[in-house]
Amino acid sequence: MERKKILFLFGTRPEAIKLAPVIKEFKRYPNFFNIEVCVTAQHRHMLDQVLDTFQIKPDFDLNIMQPNQTLFDINIRVLKKLEMLLDRRRPDLIFVQGDTTTAFVSALAAYYKKIKVAHIEAGLRTEDKFAPFPEEMNRRLLGVLADFHFAPTQNAKKNLLQQGVSEKNILVTGNTVIDALFLALRMNPKCSLPLLKTIKFGQRIMLVTLHRRENFGEPLQRICWALKTIVKRNENVVIVYPVHPNPNVWLPAKRLLGKTERIHLLRPLDYLPFIQLMKKSYLILTDSGGIQEEAPALGKPVLVLREKTERPEAIEAGVAQLVGSDEAKITQTTEKLLRSKTAYKKMANKVNPFGDGKAAIRIRNFFLHYFRSKLS
Repeated sequence: MERKKILFLFGTRPEAIKLAPVIKEFKRYPNFFNIEVCVTAQHRHMLDQVLDTFQIKPDFDLNIMQPNQTLFDINIRVLKKLEMLLDRRRPDLIFVQGDTTTAFVSALAAYYKKIKVAHIEAGLRTEDKFAPFPEEMNRRLLGVLADFHFAPTQNAKKNLLQQGVSEKNILVTGNTVIDALFLALRMNPKCSLPLLKTIKFGQRIMLVTLHRRENFGEPLQRICWALKTIVKRNENVVIVYPVHPNPNVWLPAKRLLGKTERIHLLRPLDYLPFIQLMKKSYLILTDSGGIQEEAPALGKPVLVLREKTERPEAIEAGVAQLVGSDEAKITQTTEKLLRSKTAYKKMANKVNPFGDGKAAIRIRNFFLHYFRSKLS
């Protein structure tokens, strides 16, 4: 039987993390699948870190990243370069992940070439097309373009059904980020940050990450003011903040927090050291989607620095709370968890709702069955 040609398309660090276990699982069946990997490099340096960690070597690199690129720039460059690539390679199936511009445009290009699309982490919704922006609309459009929908949770499946996706094309798998996390933990990651050696006994590390467009400008400023208030009022707190390289993030962070005692601004960390830093943290404040899924698996409470989340399962399970960018709410909720052991344990001891680390196997088994059934 002729091997099925499958092309994985992604461009950012989170996509690479969540697709790595799927790529590895499919490559375990070289007699059945011919696997190729294409990166757009929507985020160049941060993407390369993860590729090195999981030893994934792209077959094609579109290398689209430019300084101060806009959504228009990314769309145009990805679509044009994929037109040529898809004409040359003609895969039987492409995989995309999540809600990035790369994922949406890749699915659109595949549709234009009448190539089937598999969407991993399908069905997440906030029902507000501007929150998160542009990710919410990317996901909705992917829900129309994709042929196969791998939903991380039952709630995500329900969203897809409400959108009119056929149930036969949906599979609930859990989130592949848990697969990636378990892979990373098996690598026994060591955190080599010299900073951690300076943390005194009894001090608590509060990990912060921020990168979403919806927090650019005034929301990010309010969050920074809240962080300053927290360290000023809580002498046992040390904030570690790996700052995203986007100038809309690192410029205000440096200006507002750069000289604040017990707030440490770092360059973005490689994936394995970052996992170890999460393990050593007492509490995590983030606007990241992936961290909302990873942190509960490590028993770390998460405060979500967004007004809405497409991962309501974390809120419903009690492992995360929405605090948005409201300075008072961030401060009050954080201090409650710092000062109340009962409140902290209530969040830290909950069960992670995002899976068991076997999502990649379920996705691979789906396509083994699908392609075999086409031959019978």
